Amino acid sequence: MSIPAPFVELRNVSFGYGERTILRDVSLQVPRGKVTALMGASGGGKTTVLRLIGGQERAQQGQVLVNGQDVGHMGAQQLYAMRRRMGMLFQFGALFTDMSVLDNVAFPLREHTKLPEDMVRDIVLMKLHAVGLRGARDLMPSQVSGGMARRVALARAIALDPELVMYDEPFAGLDPISLGTAARLIRTLNDALGLTSILVSHDVEETLHVADHVVILGAGGIAAQGTPDEVRQNPDPLVQQFIHARPQGPVPFHYPAPSLEQDFGGHA
Repeated sequence: MSIPAPFVELRNVSFGYGERTILRDVSLQVPRGKVTALMGASGGGKTTVLRLIGGQERAQQGQVLVNGQDVGHMGAQQLYAMRRRMGMLFQFGALFTDMSVLDNVAFPLREHTKLPEDMVRDIVLMKLHAVGLRGARDLMPSQVSGGMARRVALARAIALDPELVMYDEPFAGLDPISLGTAARLIRTLNDALGLTSILVSHDVEETLHVADHVVILGAGGIAAQGTPDEVRQNPDPLVQQFIHARPQGPVPFHYPAPSLEQDFGGHA
């Protein structure tokens, strides 16, 4: 049985902001139909990878392929068409505060389709039902908890039945119950809807529990990739520091600075 082509692939990608290199000759694959976790220390390039996939940034070297198409060579119309096949759950949800829950989820349908309003309402209610919030449709974002807001944002992310959903820190700021609920939803919706999911997260245990494939970024490249078990057993010091939350390791506590003698020596 042949293995399906990856839905997303980075081939020898390099990217930076000014003189600061974020990604250096990075190659990775996002398996079709699976949940892939992008992990690593802050500033390691995880969100940058999402921006490259979505076309907000262009690789300075290499290729970013989505379903076999090179994002770097797409014009505006091709990018918009590609993005309609993507869903995005932003950090902390990013709901429109002056719109009801129903109108938040309806927004992409009203923006990108010409469906009649009664059909839009039915689709929205189905998406809200999938995340357990059909009864919250008339509430405003200020009236729902942080965990509920994240689930509303997830319903909005799947409103257009995307093939790819990207999650940027979906567990940030959630209590353990809401975090577990969000994690189960990501796993359940991925399997039930036949999605491909990319999950950026710092929550090690919950993320390794729901992911099929894990990529750990560090020092501008890939420190490890494989199944959750393979990553846990990877001996790389950066991987072990991250997995076990060790304060000492390749990721330093101190930001680079002059020596203590240089900074304080002249005050004797």
